[in-house]
Amino acid sequence: MNFFINATMPKQKSGIEHAELKRLDLFNKNEEPVMVVLRDWDPNAHINANNAGIADDQLINMFDYFQEATQIAAKKVQVQDIEFGVLNIKMTDDAEKSRYLVQSNEQLVARVNYNVDADRQVKSVEWFDGFNNLYRVDHYDSRGFISLQQWYTPDNKIGTETWQTPSGRTVIEAFHKKTMRGEIIKTGWRLIDRNDQVYQFDTLAELTKYFFDCLNDDYWSLDQPNVFIADRTHLGDWGLLHLKKPAYTVFHLHNAHTADAQNPAAPLLNNNYEFSLHNIDGYDAVVSATYKQTADVRARFQPKTKLFTIPVGIVPERLLNAPRVPIAERQFGKMVVFARIAWEKHLDDLVRAIGIVHQEFPQVTLDLYGYPDPSDNYKARREVEQVIEEYHLSDVVSLKGYTTDIDEVQNNAMMYGLTSRMEGFNLAIMEAISHGLIAFSYDVNYGPNEIVEDGVNGSVVPYGDYQALAQAILKVLRDPKLADKYMTSAYDSAERYSEASVWAAWQSLLADAKESWPVKLAAMPGYQGGQQ
Repeated sequence: MNFFINATMPKQKSGIEHAELKRLDLFNKNEEPVMVVLRDWDPNAHINANNAGIADDQLINMFDYFQEATQIAAKKVQVQDIEFGVLNIKMTDDAEKSRYLVQSNEQLVARVNYNVDADRQVKSVEWFDGFNNLYRVDHYDSRGFISLQQWYTPDNKIGTETWQTPSGRTVIEAFHKKTMRGEIIKTGWRLIDRNDQVYQFDTLAELTKYFFDCLNDDYWSLDQPNVFIADRTHLGDWGLLHLKKPAYTVFHLHNAHTADAQNPAAPLLNNNYEFSLHNIDGYDAVVSATYKQTADVRARFQPKTKLFTIPVGIVPERLLNAPRVPIAERQFGKMVVFARIAWEKHLDDLVRAIGIVHQEFPQVTLDLYGYPDPSDNYKARREVEQVIEEYHLSDVVSLKGYTTDIDEVQNNAMMYGLTSRMEGFNLAIMEAISHGLIAFSYDVNYGPNEIVEDGVNGSVVPYGDYQALAQAILKVLRDPKLADKYMTSAYDSAERYSEASVWAAWQSLLADAKESWPVKLAAMPGYQGGQQ
């Protein structure tokens, strides 16, 4: 079995989730068995995963696994379905906060929080004692059962958390204590399995390792190994390197491996990858999305483990075979961007470049599609808005929010811009060239400076030089023949990311996994020629 390991599957997805979904589709099309493995508890995991095209029989959440709830029939729980255990119930709808206040003889009994978008399905119930103290919160899974109960201490802190099966049997407990700094931290985990065997773990990392061992046992085969592909390595890096039985483990780099993306030899490593990079030879394979990053990892760490370069983006056949939209049918000067409005995307620089271009071409426009990062009170969005005001671009630059209507938007546009501080590949710019958009990018590691070929399908300018970016855009807008050439080459260059090309790269890795298996089995303690 092939396992893709992530935290959860949010409604608003990052590039890692989009890459995972594309890979899932590719493996399914080629009839290669695969499961998406989610480590974190999430009451909406199944709704979001199903909406993203992941069926329940290809989804394993760690908590669901131990809660015996990987595949269950969903039901709708509303406030009238809850037994409050007291007489003379009075319910008041606090619609502004999406909750009911439940009282008995003027005494607050509970607050029932509901989902407005799901016909007021219950999300959680907050329970109060006779002194108006919150003592417990019941969190409901979106499929209609109490999944997590949080028990509160008299000083209104979470003391214990318990996860239970749909039938109400407690199977996981997490305990909390206050540190000398006054912070509440988890101090231990207890697991009661379906055979009533009790396990104690000091950390979530230890519980995660046990979970991986269970998966490895469940899908164990003497013919070929299970393949664990860690898309968010920091979730289970230690566990993957300490499996009870052998497997084929893959460390997937989705971003720059150093804190300073432009300096692959920088002393500070990306903290999400630091442990795995220091233990790189513990993995069977390392996957980078670009040849440049593969070369940089090899030069710096000189690993014994095998390095593979596999694009995380895939251009589907429908796009490669779709009719090409000529430049004459597109809106002249329209640039679009699909990206979170976040510090690392540095979109204020792109707006500055458009401000310069607008002085010569008033018809130029920039549409930013993506949700704003809330960090530092939405600082990145405020910086973009400040540049819009400085250059008087309120009628030129539009913040469109998140959208999935990529085809329609990009087939109407002419250009795509990218001014990131760091990247691991950038699916959006790959999708842009597959729609024939002329791409403009900083020379940023990793991905854009490979996907965009300077002078072929667009322009790559020095990192951080928004004035050079503006001049590159102006050069194209002034020269219709050059624009047409770049657009044609953009369509052509998308062939590098066809399903066939990317699948061939994955086949090389899977073949290596199978070839290495006899050696791994032979080294396994207690293994005797076909027996465990």
